[in-house]
Amino acid sequence: MGSKQRLQKIDIGEIPVMSSTVRTVDTARDLGVVIDSGLSMTDQVSAICRAAYYQLRQLRTVTRCLTPEATKTTVQAFISCRLDYCNALLYGIADDLLRRLQSVQNAAARLVAGSRRSDHITPVLRRLHWLPVRRRIEFKLALLIYKSLNGSTPRYLSDDCQLVSDVGRRRLCSSDVSTCVVPRTQSGFGDRAFQVAGSRLWNSLPASLRQSDTTVSQFKKLLKTHLFS
Repeated sequence: MGSKQRLQKIDIGEIPVMSSTVRTVDTARDLGVVIDSGLSMTDQVSAICRAAYYQLRQLRTVTRCLTPEATKTTVQAFISCRLDYCNALLYGIADDLLRRLQSVQNAAARLVAGSRRSDHITPVLRRLHWLPVRRRIEFKLALLIYKSLNGSTPRYLSDDCQLVSDVGRRRLCSSDVSTCVVPRTQSGFGDRAFQVAGSRLWNSLPASLRQSDTTVSQFKKLLKTHLFS
């Protein structure tokens, strides 16, 4: 893994590991997510779009026999779940990749609402109460930070979330609310790291959202309302 410039300087096809030889590849699948060597997530987005459009073609033939509510539930089960699966990994990807994913959601929304391709999609998404793809990614990342700060995630995530009030700094105004420490970075890769991207997103939320006395259900409801606005 590495930037395009760094990978161009490396010419390794095989890596010896004890008595075996491991062949290098450009992509690998882990828990259903396609990771590419440049961490662009292009192959993952392509896989999501390919599977989603296939399911949409199948659903169009059966939704005529379903009630609007059943259609919405079916589309959420087959399409929305694909857009949401591990989508925190998509934070910071290129805008053209986000547009491809948004096109999938738009097609799914039009199928549920029975709207035409020429109809403006924003009112349709609001009527269905669906956050756009970019906001859904932010929702998932912010929820992971919330759970990490409240000890509901594994240590490898919670250890990356430090509050300003917990690192021994002098008294700051930011210590009065739940504000995360944002490590300094020098690359785009660093900016997309969970510890950096998650902390920055968390700090950008209103102070009322970052209160420690909110429950998970309350936080999710307030967060969705904030992202819709």
